[in-house]
Order: sequence, then structure tokens, then C-alpha cells
Amino acid sequence: MVAGELVQEHVRADSGAAPDHRSPSMISITRKSPESEPGRDEVAAGSEQHQTTTKLYLRRFAVLTVFSLYSLVNAFQWIQYSIITNVFTHFYGVQNSKIDWLSIIYMVAYVPLIFPATWLLDRRGLRLTALLGSGINCAGAWLKCASVSPDLFWLTFTAQSICSVAQVFILGLPSRIASVWFGPSEVSTACATAVLGNQLGTAIGFLLPPVLVPNTPDSQELTTHNIQTMFYGTAAVSTGLFLLALIVIKDRPLKPPSQARAVLSDSLPEDYSYRQSICNLFRNKAFLLLLISYGIMTGSFYSVSTLLNQMIIDCYEGQELNAGRIGLTLVVAGMVGSILCGLWLDHTKTYKMTTLIVYFLSFIGMLVFTFTLDLNNIYLVFVTAGVLGFFMTGYLPLGFEFGVEITYPESEGTSSGLLNAFAQIFGIIFTLIQGRLTTDYGPLYGNLFLCAWIFLGIILTGTTFKSYKYHIHLLSLPVECPAEEKSNDLMIPASFSFSRETSI
Repeated sequence: MVAGELVQEHVRADSGAAPDHRSPSMISITRKSPESEPGRDEVAAGSEQHQTTTKLYLRRFAVLTVFSLYSLVNAFQWIQYSIITNVFTHFYGVQNSKIDWLSIIYMVAYVPLIFPATWLLDRRGLRLTALLGSGINCAGAWLKCASVSPDLFWLTFTAQSICSVAQVFILGLPSRIASVWFGPSEVSTACATAVLGNQLGTAIGFLLPPVLVPNTPDSQELTTHNIQTMFYGTAAVSTGLFLLALIVIKDRPLKPPSQARAVLSDSLPEDYSYRQSICNLFRNKAFLLLLISYGIMTGSFYSVSTLLNQMIIDCYEGQELNAGRIGLTLVVAGMVGSILCGLWLDHTKTYKMTTLIVYFLSFIGMLVFTFTLDLNNIYLVFVTAGVLGFFMTGYLPLGFEFGVEITYPESEGTSSGLLNAFAQIFGIIFTLIQGRLTTDYGPLYGNLFLCAWIFLGIILTGTTFKSYKYHIHLLSLPVECPAEEKSNDLMIPASFSFSRETSI
């Protein structure tokens, strides 16, 4: 679980003395208990002495770094074809729509596979899921190396399909890594950083392919060599990261990072029903609204990323390199937005308000980008794309965090998986429709189509009611009491204040 805070107040049992009103920050509580049971006091004292100890391990940074890097490579492979669509259409002798499908396949594969992947994460743990994601990604990268021939488009499509399977085991892990390995004051930032790795991969995917594979239609041999260089380099990096994942990534630290994590173990109870968990989520009205609004925003980002080359080339002919740089600007600005949003949530816990504001500003950014794209000033496009990316990409970790908060006590892996599934569904629909509108009528109509949907997302986000179940539950946990002690006879009034800082 993510974005929770622990109670730091000391809960003590009074012997009937009147509360001290001079110190409102202290909590004085009288237990009304039945006649003392034999050995009860001794057991309670022994339990307090053996209270679970917590520890933050430096290894958590290695786990986060390795995951972020192989997530980066997977995202790079997603966009490496689309950002140089004109080069690959000429090399393989196919239409734009075929190259678009090399991006769309990532979204198509995710939807049916997210359910077994999430089940695997919940049942078998973080390590196996992470190794599958890294290993399958590595296999797909090597298969691409064998597809560099004009008559082997089917093979490069197969390799890209394998990489698309890998991302199913990647996109649901940020919240799990953050909650299992990081302390209460770090989880939002850790989750945002993990998501940032994927965004950075997209940014590099925008930047490097136009540099490594420039448009050389007069030299088939040179184009072949350039594509091979890109594919072999990707495969080598993927192999190194898979080996690092084998060494570094573990299911969980030896000691939990917080008392809340000790109480709320990441291991599932024996009677846990994955199907029932999904049913519970679909009965949660707030989460259903979030599913649609998150799908709209993230699907719009996927569509803009996939079609960016075509939009820029339509308005600025021969600007393949600048199309990649604009994509880089879009994502790097979003990375900054993601980190700032994560830090803001760690500090304020204002989930709904932050999400709504970022959503609205994304809509404004999309409008500005739409109406400035064809003003014959490509430098202005850099600025508007940066503004759009800052808010649109910065929204991604907000959706994860908000989802966990309103769906507690369901598994964060399940809620994150469903959010990503809806993002892929909307991404497929938006990319196909916007691609057709862009081809037939121009980029203006395709972008206006997205603007209309993002406006709908604002309305849905505004109607999502606050329900911070996980955060409220953590505030009710008396961390000084042992995990196995149920405080059935302990009532804490909601008016009491709790410290927002947690010391380890």
C-alpha cells in the first residue's frame, strides 16, 4: 500500500485519573476491561517487548533503480518505431497504420494479460514478477535483431509483441515496490520515481531513434546498418539489466519498513479471493469513476506519443529530428511533474484536489498545443508540448496513489493493474480514431477529439468523492501496541490530532 502515514502519538492506559487538559497533544485513554484474566497482563507485557522492529535498508534504492532501468528499456522499445514512422514504412514497405500497430500492440497485450499477471504478483510475490518482466523484455529485444530485413516485418511485429507481454509484468509494480520497501514518508516519492523510469524510457525513445536511424531513403544498406545498431544496443542493455535484477530484487526486506507494513503484511490470507477482490473494486463507485478518468488521460498520452511524428511531419516537413526532440520535451517535463506531484502528496495528502487541478491544467495544455501546432513556429511547439507533458504525464502517479487510497483494503497490485488496463483500452481506441482523423482531416481534428474526452475526464474526476480508507486506517493504528493485539476495547475519538511525521 502507498501514501499512508503512521500514528506517532503514545497511547497509554490510565488508571482512572482525569485527563490532563493542559496538554492537548497527549492522548489519555481509560480502558474499560472485564475482570482481569489469568496471565493477561504478563502476556501483554511480553508482547510489547517483542513488538516488531522496523528498518529501512539501503537495498531499497538498488531495487528501485534496477526496476526503473529495465522499465525504461521496455518503454523505449514501445515508442522506438512510432517516432520514426516514415523511416520504417519505407524500410518495410508498409503503411503508417502498420507501424502504428507496433505501438498499439503494447496496449492490446496488456488488457487480457493484466489479470493473470496481477494474480501472479499477489500469489508469488515481487521477485518472480519482476524477473519475468525483465527476462521477457530481454528476449524480445534479441529477436528484433534478427528482423532487420525489408521482408521480415512479421518478425519485428512478433518481437514487439513479446516486449508488450513484458510490460504487463512491469507497469503494476511501482506501488508494490514503494509499499514493501520504503518508509511511510517515502512511499509517494518512491512510487513516482518508479513511474518516472518508464517515462524516462519514453523520453529516450523519442530522442535516440531519430539520431541513430536518420531518414536515408536513398541508401537501403545504411538504413539497415542504423536499425541494427539500435536493436543490438537495446538487446545488450536489456541483458545486463536482467542479470542485475537476478541479483538485486527480492520479494521483501527482512524487517518491514514501518509498523503499518508489519500489521498489514503483503502476504495474502489463505481465504483471499482474487476474483472477489476484482468484484469489490468494480462495486466501488469512486474507483469506477477513477478508472474512466485515468483511462482517458493516460490513453490520450499514449495516442499523442504514438502519432507525434505524423503530426509534426504533417505541419513541418522534414523535421523528424525535431519531432523526437519535441517528444523528449513532452516527457521530460512530465517527469518533473511526476516527481513534484509525488512530493506534494507526501506533504499534503490532498489526493482529490491535486488530481482535479492537474487534470484541468492538462486540458488547458492540450487546447494550447492543438491551436499552436500549425502556426509555423516549431519553437512554440516545444514550449506548448512541455506544458502539456508537465501536467499530462505528471498525472500518472497521481492515479496510482488515488486508486490505492479509495480501494483499501484491496491489493494495490489489483487496483494498479485495473487502472493500467483501462489506460490501454482507451489508448487503443484513441490512437485508432485520432490516427484516422489525422490522416484524413489533419492534426487539428485529431487533437480536438482528445480535448473533448479530457474535458469529460475533468467532470468525472470532480464527481469522485473522497474516501481515503487506507490513510484513515493508518491513522487509527496505535503503533505502540503489538501487531497481534486487536484494540477492540480502545476507542480513539476522531477529533484527536496525530503527527504527520514518522520517525524510523
